[in-house]
Amino acid sequence: MSLKGKKIILGITGSIAAYKSAILTREFIKAGAEVQVLMTSASTAFIQPLTLSTLSKRPVYLEMFSDEGWNNHVELGLWADAMVIAPATATTLSKMANGHADNVLLATYLSAKCPVFFAPAMDLDMWAHDSTKENIKTLSSFGNQYIPVGSGELASGLSGDGRMAEPEDIAKQISDYFIKDLPLAGKKVLVTAGPTFEAIDPVRFLGNRSSGKMGIAIAEEAAQLGAEVHLVLGPTHLGTKEPSVNLHRVTSAAEMNDKCQTNFPDTDIAILAAAVADFRPAQIAQEKIKKGDKGLEITFERTVDIAASLGQQKKGSQILIGFALETESAEKNAQRKLTKKNLDFIVLNSLKDKGAGFQVDTNKVSFFFSDNKREDFELKSKVLVAKDILKAAISVLNEKRTA
Repeated sequence: MSLKGKKIILGITGSIAAYKSAILTREFIKAGAEVQVLMTSASTAFIQPLTLSTLSKRPVYLEMFSDEGWNNHVELGLWADAMVIAPATATTLSKMANGHADNVLLATYLSAKCPVFFAPAMDLDMWAHDSTKENIKTLSSFGNQYIPVGSGELASGLSGDGRMAEPEDIAKQISDYFIKDLPLAGKKVLVTAGPTFEAIDPVRFLGNRSSGKMGIAIAEEAAQLGAEVHLVLGPTHLGTKEPSVNLHRVTSAAEMNDKCQTNFPDTDIAILAAAVADFRPAQIAQEKIKKGDKGLEITFERTVDIAASLGQQKKGSQILIGFALETESAEKNAQRKLTKKNLDFIVLNSLKDKGAGFQVDTNKVSFFFSDNKREDFELKSKVLVAKDILKAAISVLNEKRTA
């Protein structure tokens, strides 16, 4: 779930369910949104404005006028990307349906140019009343988005319909609304990133210099394009700032392969950006190996080739993208891997290109496609390279789906 950069007005009315609004505020903030809370005077009997201003890191508006001056409902209505009224009491639903504007929340609602969502909360007899049903029908006819009530124990002690939807479900509905038109909405993207470490003994390991920056940038870009993203990340101090990315931390090639095998069958696009070890010690010492007076000999065995394994399983319109980091015969090696591993395209970069490779924020790449097309790019940030990769992946995916 991601609401990164979205501006949300959260309207809170006088219901016992107002306590859930603190949780909802946190959900919005965690998803990357800015939140402006508006409260009716009745709602303050159930939750304190200080709680919500602390969570939102913005002052809470209670009145049209305050000590600071006029709380401009027109500007608020223009500022927001979405307005969410949760909980929405029977009184507030009636006022919204009939155009009343006797508080800052309702005045902002009437001024809003953004989508408006409302999550009712009331006892079951109030919820079942014909006037409530009619108000909801009227509000929906205005284009407002109704968030269905839940069923269960109510504040009266009765049990039935009328509970406000859970904060997590409300936040997801808002997020889903914004991503539905994005190019990867409804798609699953699998990304590998970072190095793998292969143990020699309990202290030592074989590894490489990959930081994971390229793969993390790809995962974050895919999430911003609406995808469900699973990032399988090798041992690195880095992580993702995108809250909707499903992060799976692993250490070895075998662990990375296990996560890939689990996630690949229902994946639409797999992008294998990790620098996976090709070899591992055939035997791992159970105790730390002592220095001794002689040299150390280690017998190695091949690790699983994750790209080749997934390439054999690939079916239908699935897209599989690999990476090739080369120091010699770069183009020839990239073409060979592209064919051998049944990739749709491969991203080539070379350690000989200044500013490309490990531990830097830039990269210089070329794409080699399975239909013999090639695309070369100048040196640019890994964030922009990630955009290029996803753009190409979406193009290939669309071609496959229409073929």
